[in-house]
Amino acid sequence: MTAAIKPVAMFRHSRGEGPGYFATFLDAHSIPWQLVRIDESDPIPETVDAFSGLCFMGGPMSVNDDLPWIPPVLKLIQEAERKNTPMIGHCLGGQLMAKALGGIVSRNPVKEIGWGQVQATDVAAGSWVGETKSFEAFHWHGETFSLPPGATRILKSEYCENQAYVLGNSLGMQCHVEMTEAMIRLWSRHWAQENAAPGPSVLTPQQISENVGARIAAMRIFADRLYGRWIKGLKQ
Repeated sequence: MTAAIKPVAMFRHSRGEGPGYFATFLDAHSIPWQLVRIDESDPIPETVDAFSGLCFMGGPMSVNDDLPWIPPVLKLIQEAERKNTPMIGHCLGGQLMAKALGGIVSRNPVKEIGWGQVQATDVAAGSWVGETKSFEAFHWHGETFSLPPGATRILKSEYCENQAYVLGNSLGMQCHVEMTEAMIRLWSRHWAQENAAPGPSVLTPQQISENVGARIAAMRIFADRLYGRWIKGLKQ
């Protein structure tokens, strides 16, 4: 009998930035997951041994902030890398991974808010996003990461050079492919707090909401490809 797969540990750093479609995807593939609510002071696991993979969601904070949970999370990421435990990071999650693994997180030249095209690099073709050269992803960030040593860029955009990277079986993303319509509506209510002038890289809430259902459906084609490739590396 095949042993049951261990759960994926899913780290939520802010109540409004939960697992979204990623949890739906795992459920559809009968992959168990366990939510670690950093925003509610859940204890951070001391080791990765109980998990088949780690997932880090987004959040409004910076990985460079002096927050008590950041050092133990960075330490856990480093252990996961040593033990070849796959990781996936969305926005802040990708930044946490990058910082823990030797990259630098700093201010992006501009904020990216709303829908925007990302382009696939040649190495992404087939394995991670299929043969399509670009797709529309969702964005909400003011900082970005440099590539950790040994990582390979697979996605980029006009306004952010590093939109996603892979390192072994781990995937760190700056963009948000996990979005649901409810999450987009919630985030859009906080748009004014970003103090960002509308422009090419910053859409207004009205622009963000245009054709939102069709845009989410189109993005999920690529979310399925990214997530589908990632779960192939999960540990038993």
